[in-house]
Amino acid sequence: MLDAICKIDLQPDMTYSVFKFQVLNDAEIERLRQHLFCPVCDGKAYFRKASKDGKAACFGSRYHQLDCAEFKPSASRQREEQDATEVNQLITESDALKIDFSRSPSTAKAKPSSPQTAVLDKKAQSNDALELPNQIAEPQSQYLDDKRAHQPDQRIGSQGLEKLLNSLLRGSDLASSDLWVYTDDKYRWRAKNLFVNFVDAEPTDNGSPRMYWGTLSHSDKAMLWLNPADSKDVGIPIDSFKGALQQRFGVEDRRDLEGAGIIIFGKCFWNKDKTRKIIQLWNRDVTRMHLSKADD
Repeated sequence: MLDAICKIDLQPDMTYSVFKFQVLNDAEIERLRQHLFCPVCDGKAYFRKASKDGKAACFGSRYHQLDCAEFKPSASRQREEQDATEVNQLITESDALKIDFSRSPSTAKAKPSSPQTAVLDKKAQSNDALELPNQIAEPQSQYLDDKRAHQPDQRIGSQGLEKLLNSLLRGSDLASSDLWVYTDDKYRWRAKNLFVNFVDAEPTDNGSPRMYWGTLSHSDKAMLWLNPADSKDVGIPIDSFKGALQQRFGVEDRRDLEGAGIIIFGKCFWNKDKTRKIIQLWNRDVTRMHLSKADD
């Protein structure tokens, strides 16, 4: 995408070519980059700087309409749409869903599962029980929708964060579903109460966690904070687990974060001045998040 429209409240819209945008000074790029939209379908857009290995600067969007002239189906886009279909089928066929935080990004890609194989029998449930170490540091009663154990006749589906994120980005019914979702082997939430887009993120009264998701605009220069594209007043601190994040998701520089999709199990709270909402990764455990880099 060679052009993007910059829309800022109380200012006239401005169309930038990527060639014009990339030569702006760093401060101006940082000011404008969260206000970019596709000039054809008005989908939220992002800017990626030129990379050290020769990739050109570009605009892109993960929110193109299907009939948008700027939309070119890519392998990752097709995979996201397939995952959305799979998750929707799982919602229809299952009584509940269990998040498998143990699935690594490479494992999820190498061994895709069908909706049929994703549904676990009772034996598999006991073998694949998930543990959240140190989660009991906060009173469990603060964040649980329900404390009842699995019912014997329940059909419990299992899915990793990668496919859940892809399905959310492609508009699956997960975020509005009444499906029970287990965040460990015992405790469950209604999906519509668990999955929260960054634009709807609000601090909870008791510090209870949610699965926050959306796309990233950029990080700061030191890569200590992630800035969601969907909300200007939300920040995700990563300084305490930056190295683990880079290793797990192959992040070499901040360009890799621009336009990336992300889902993170964490809690939301105000900063000291109540000017910004902070989303903190639960237990600083990178297996509780997934990062999907944008196409080049």
